[in-house]
Amino acid sequence: MITAAQMRAARALLGMDQRQLADAAGISLPTIQRMEGSDGQVRGNVDSLVKVVEALERAGVELINEGAVSADGGRGVRLKEKSQSSAGEGE
Repeated sequence: MITAAQMRAARALLGMDQRQLADAAGISLPTIQRMEGSDGQVRGNVDSLVKVVEALERAGVELINEGAVSADGGRGVRLKEKSQSSAGEGE
């Protein structure tokens, strides 16, 4: 549904701190902290995840899933999957 990196990036784009996101989503600050501390996909109560996603969307962020196209054609940020040939470049 959402990754910890997406949550942090969405907050950064909005200029929102963890407390502001917690308030907007109607959940506790420690819950946001646990979610953002997850590896990969955010782990947590489904209801809390939905509240976070809805709060970010209300604030103006569209979460783009892997391989998906932006529905409104707006700007977005997505990490490209590293190819085998470029994985060792620049290190």
